Amino acid sequence: MKKSFIILLVISLLSFIVIANNNKKIEQMKKQEIATFGGGCFWCTEAVFEELEGVLKVESGYSGGHTINPTYKDIGTGVTGHAEVIHITFNPEELNFSELLDVFFATHNPTTLNRQGADVGTQYRSVVFYHNENQKIATENFIKALEKEKVFEDKIVTEITKFDTFYIAENYHQNFYKNNQNNQYCNAVLNPKLIKFRKQFKDKLKK
Repeated sequence: MKKSFIILLVISLLSFIVIANNNKKIEQMKKQEIATFGGGCFWCTEAVFEELEGVLKVESGYSGGHTINPTYKDIGTGVTGHAEVIHITFNPEELNFSELLDVFFATHNPTTLNRQGADVGTQYRSVVFYHNENQKIATENFIKALEKEKVFEDKIVTEITKFDTFYIAENYHQNFYKNNQNNQYCNAVLNPKLIKFRKQFKDKLKK
């Protein structure tokens, strides 16, 4: 009798722990939102947004095209219509969408059509793939404010498109900067971008 009671008690405790963990995961998921940005090479944008407090995960991939399951080689041809993007999972209680837009527009050139620096092609276009109407309106208003304040000399050409599908990029593209800090591209392009970003947004970086 005593042994049965102990077994039942252990089962009850394990069930409680499972339920508590599930409830915790549900609460965490309620505090998560997704943003999808294209601002040139995703090695650069991924490295920038990974350092922000409130960003839970950043994945590099492809959106905005018409080919199913495109590869890096496919999108490099320019015929699939995809852009190199980052898929950002963030906690809006720590970092709201407008703050993400602030970082996005400050860390790439939204006035050059289908190019960022030496990277040229539609896959490098400036684009916000909005996930809901609030994100769309926030992006439109943010661009209007930038143009009103004449932050950029040239017209902003950032595309604002409804999100459809995200295809995660090959494994070697994920966490590229962390894994390849001695890479020539990282030294020439990414490091200067990160230095500028860290200085401008030092109060928003992860501790």
